[in-house]
Amino acid sequence: MDNDEAQRPDAGQQATEVLDSQECWSLLRSVSVGRLAVWLGDHPDIFPINYAVDQGTVVFRTGSGTKLEAALSDFPVAMEVDGVDANTGVAWSVVLRGKAAPVTRIDDVVKSFSLPLFPWEAGRKDHFVRIPADSISGRRFTVTEPLAWWTPYSGVKPSAME
Repeated sequence: MDNDEAQRPDAGQQATEVLDSQECWSLLRSVSVGRLAVWLGDHPDIFPINYAVDQGTVVFRTGSGTKLEAALSDFPVAMEVDGVDANTGVAWSVVLRGKAAPVTRIDDVVKSFSLPLFPWEAGRKDHFVRIPADSISGRRFTVTEPLAWWTPYSGVKPSAME
């Protein structure tokens, strides 16, 4: 399927809207939870993060451990954030890619404490990480009604082995 086919709407369905970078940043500012995709050893992994947008970058805070080590490894990271308006059925998704770096300069660390970063999990979260956007992309689309995907097998219970 080529890109044009992927964006061609079914009857009554609006086409997927490709968002410009300004709209992507605006949507990133509208929520505070996303998913951080990292390369961990020999496989990819994903972690939820609370983040804030700060001067064309994303900043999150975390404790020592696997997420921090993987984010600061030699590999770039990706972050995905999405949302949906339950009243209109319009959803969006934004992906940011970049090379994460620790916030280490004293004035940057002090400034980071003023960002609205509120981790959900208790514990020490004394590491601030900044992801400058090497690329940012987004899409907005209308959520398809569940019945569009219904098949005669949709109501079949899985076997005990599943």
